[in-house]
Amino acid sequence: MLNIPNGIWPTMITPFTQEDKIDYKALEELIEWYIERGVDGLFAVCQSSEMFKLSLEERTNLSTFVVEKVNRRVSVVASGHVSDKNEDQIIELQAIDNSGVDAVVIVTNRLAKEDESDDVWIENVQKLLQALPETKFGLYECPYPYKRLLSEKLTKWCAQSGRFYFLKDTSCKVADMERKLEICKNSNLKIFNANAPTLLDSLKRGVSGYSGIMANFHPELYSWLFNNWQKYEKKATKLQAYLGIASVIEKQLYPTNAKYYHSLEGKGININCRVQDYTQLTESNRLEVEQLYIFTQHIVKEFVSLEKTN
Repeated sequence: MLNIPNGIWPTMITPFTQEDKIDYKALEELIEWYIERGVDGLFAVCQSSEMFKLSLEERTNLSTFVVEKVNRRVSVVASGHVSDKNEDQIIELQAIDNSGVDAVVIVTNRLAKEDESDDVWIENVQKLLQALPETKFGLYECPYPYKRLLSEKLTKWCAQSGRFYFLKDTSCKVADMERKLEICKNSNLKIFNANAPTLLDSLKRGVSGYSGIMANFHPELYSWLFNNWQKYEKKATKLQAYLGIASVIEKQLYPTNAKYYHSLEGKGININCRVQDYTQLTESNRLEVEQLYIFTQHIVKEFVSLEKTN
C-alpha cells in the first residue's frame, strides 16, 4: 500500500530560461532548497508549475526530472492533467504515471463542467480508473478554470474506491475539511490544507499537512509548525499569525513573486513566467517581497533556534 507521508508538500514552481525553456539547472537547485528546508513531499506539475502553459512533453519531462533528482528522499506526486476530453486525459495521466511519481493527481474541475452533476463526475472518473487499473491517484481542487470542491458525495465515493491517497483541499474552510476528514476516516485518502490562515486550526482537526503556495517562500516555517504545534502551543499560535498575514502576498503577481523571492536567495532563478507578464511585478511588489524575505529570516532564526535547543 502507498504511504503518502504527512507534512509539508510545496506546490512547485517552474523556472524558465531567458529563451522560455524549462531551466533544469535552476530546477535542480530548487529541489535541493525544498528538501534542505524539511519538506515531506513535492507536488510537481501543478498550477503553480504553470502546467496549463506546458506541453505534455514538458509536463512529463518535468515530472521525470523531479522524481530522478529527489531519488526517494521525499515523496513526489504530479498532475499535468489539463485536457477536456476523457481520452486525452488518459494519455496525460499515463504519461505522468510513467514518470515514476508516487501518485498521479487528478484535477477535480477537469472531470465535469461547472453546471454538470456529481454523477457525471463519477462516471468520467470511473473511465480513468478503469483505463489505469494499477495507478494510484490524488485529487487537486484546482481554482482554474473554475473551482470544483469535492462534495460529501464525491469525497465518500473517492474514499471508498480505495484508489485515492492525496487530496489538496482548497475550500479554505475548516468546517469543510472537518467533514471530509470524517468521511475519509479509515480510508487511504489523506487531506492536505492549501490555505495558510486556517492551517493550525485544521491541524488540530486532523488534516495531514499543508500543500500550498506559501511553501515556495518559507517551507521551513510550515515544517516547524507541523512538527511542533502540539509541543509549543503559544509559539505555534504566534507563528500561525505570521504565516497567515504573510500569505497575503499570494494576491500579488504569483508565481512571478515567488520566483523573485528565490532570486533573493541567490539560486539563479529568474522571474520569467508563461502564465503572466512578469514585467508587471511593480517596484512596490518587489519591495514587499524583499521585506517578506528579510522578516522571514528573523522568524526562521527564532523558531529554528528553539527547535535546536529543545
